[in-house]
Amino acid sequence: MIISRTPLRVSFAGGGSDLRAYYAHEPGAVVATAIDKYIYITVNNKFDREIRASYSITEMVPSVADLRHELIRESLRVLGIDGGIEITSISDIPSQGTGLGSSSSYTVGLLNALHAHAHNYAGAERLAREACHIEIDRCAKPIGKQDQYIAAFGGLQFMQFNPDESVFVDPIICRPETRAQLQSRLLMLYTGMTRSADGVLLEQSRNLTSDATRRDTQRAMTQLAGDLRDALCRDDLSVVGEILHEGWMLKKRLASGISTDTIDTWYERARARGAEGGKILGAGGGGFLLVYAPVERHPAIMAALPELRPIPIRFEPQGSKIIYVEEGGVAHV
Repeated sequence: MIISRTPLRVSFAGGGSDLRAYYAHEPGAVVATAIDKYIYITVNNKFDREIRASYSITEMVPSVADLRHELIRESLRVLGIDGGIEITSISDIPSQGTGLGSSSSYTVGLLNALHAHAHNYAGAERLAREACHIEIDRCAKPIGKQDQYIAAFGGLQFMQFNPDESVFVDPIICRPETRAQLQSRLLMLYTGMTRSADGVLLEQSRNLTSDATRRDTQRAMTQLAGDLRDALCRDDLSVVGEILHEGWMLKKRLASGISTDTIDTWYERARARGAEGGKILGAGGGGFLLVYAPVERHPAIMAALPELRPIPIRFEPQGSKIIYVEEGGVAHV
């Protein structure tokens, strides 16, 4: 039996520039961090040649081709596994439509566990690259690359997406005190609304391809990622809220459905109680509202948004990892 643990993520700036419709023409850039909320994947031998996959439902099928779960199906195909396996998964928090990159964390964690099950080591770069291939190329998901790379590498990272399909992943170097203060000022609030990102991302990609004004907007958001990296490397937190706010205002111009009147009202309430900036995580339309504010303003913000549920988070320095191996009745943790 193999168990992998893969973090979810929070993206701060530059989201959307990791879409092929943008970075194919000019480099994109994102600042994001892994967080201490995880997806766990268990892989085990099955006594017969069938495949059992348990997620929101349970599939029992005789062959890979019969699997309905496309991420599992294509991962098994890529690794050349044709049967005799059980795969289960659990998540710390709602795993679909919440803007925390859960689909990509699932894929990275599944690949990590499957490689380990086959007695192979897969490094972060390989896991991220294979996950992008499965989600974007084989499953035709209209998504970008940031989620796969932050799930595989972990940490607080500046990621650059290049026209030749390469990705540079560089840790943001700042004082531990700066990182701790940044973490403490973040307030993540669950809206209770989930949505599929596909429609928003499809429209966003079309707009980036055909609309020069939207490309200029995305270019400005990409520059904000560089600005945020530079500020954090200077240990300057004074501009973080402003960068988040400007990025959210720009992001809403990229496609319809990124925000709603309800979300805008929540955000303005938070701003009125001391929030310096914020955004809806992920593609938009629901999921988690991230707010940046002095710690002493958090109680007032939460009191102004009683319908939203605060979820404490901490930064996670590690990416996907194998946390349990049992071979021949001997466990290795």
